[in-house]
Amino acid sequence: MAALFAASAAEAACNDAAAPGVDWRRCVHDGADYVRQELRGALLRDASFAFANLSGAGLERVEAYHAKFINANLAGAKLEGANLGEADFTRADLRGASLRGADLSRAHFFRAVLRDADLTGAHLAGADLANADLGGALWIDGKRRCAADSLGQCN
Repeated sequence: MAALFAASAAEAACNDAAAPGVDWRRCVHDGADYVRQELRGALLRDASFAFANLSGAGLERVEAYHAKFINANLAGAKLEGANLGEADFTRADLRGASLRGADLSRAHFFRAVLRDADLTGAHLAGADLANADLGGALWIDGKRRCAADSLGQCN
């Protein structure tokens, strides 16, 4: 009976409404629409948001280690101070997103669009920026803007 209760509790968390601090660990929200939703401090570890629309969402200080944001729309999202280590942003749209002070260690940004994103103070150790569009992004030093043609690295 205890195992049945534990499974029900885990499933219930995945159906919880979007809110600050929500616990969506290991939940699948592929294709979901969370435009401008406030998810500050949410637990998103190992969750999947493939093809989800999180544009303009408040994701400050989320715990999203190893989360999947493949093909997700995160344009204008606020991800300041977020733990996004080993997260997968393959082909994600992060145009104008704020990643100030975010932990992006070993995150994957293959073919992601980071145009005009703010990476001030972000930790990029081991991050994969292969073919990522960094045009106009504010680099980790908070001073340098990447050239318009920056692909895979800030020029």
